[in-house]
Amino acid sequence: MKKIFLTVVAVCAFGLANAQEGIKFGVKAGLNFTNFGGDSDGNGKTGFYVGGLADFTVTDKFHVQPELLYSNEGAEDAKLDYIRIPIMAKYYVYQGLSIQAGPEIAFKIAAENDFLDESTKSIDFALGIGAGYELPNGLFFDLRYNAGLTNINDTDTGFDVNNTGFQIGAGYRF
Repeated sequence: MKKIFLTVVAVCAFGLANAQEGIKFGVKAGLNFTNFGGDSDGNGKTGFYVGGLADFTVTDKFHVQPELLYSNEGAEDAKLDYIRIPIMAKYYVYQGLSIQAGPEIAFKIAAENDFLDESTKSIDFALGIGAGYELPNGLFFDLRYNAGLTNINDTDTGFDVNNTGFQIGAGYRF
C-alpha cells in the first residue's frame, strides 16, 4: 500500500515539476457524510471539512491538485478528526467540468473519547474519486467519494473498520 502511494506521489511530483502555466491557490469547505465500512455497523455522521489547495496545470486538460484539509469524520457515536492530504489528478472533460481521482493520507488529530482514540490507528490511506465544476471567476463546486483503504481498527478483535464518506463543497481559486 505504501509503495503504491509513494509511486503515485512521485508521478504527481514529476507532473508538478513540468507544470507549464503555473499554480493557482485556493480555499475550500463543505459537508462530510461519513460512516465506517468493513465489519462495522454504525449510523452515519454529518460533519464538515475546510482547507486549502494548490492547483498545478500540467496541460490544458490535466491538472494536479494537492490539498490540506481539516476533516470531521467518523460515525454518529464515534467522532474522529483528521488532517487529510489528498493529491487529486484532475482531467477536464469539458470547459470547467473535471473528473478527479487520487490517493489521500490522513492523520488522526482528535477522537471523541480516550477509548476511541486508543482503539483506532493514527494514519489512514484512502482513494478519492469525484467531479468538480469551476466558474470563470474562480468559484468552484465539487463532489467526492472517499473510500478508506486502511483498516483503522487498532484492537485485537479481528474486525475490519475503514473510513468511508461523501464530500460536497465549494471553494475559490485565486
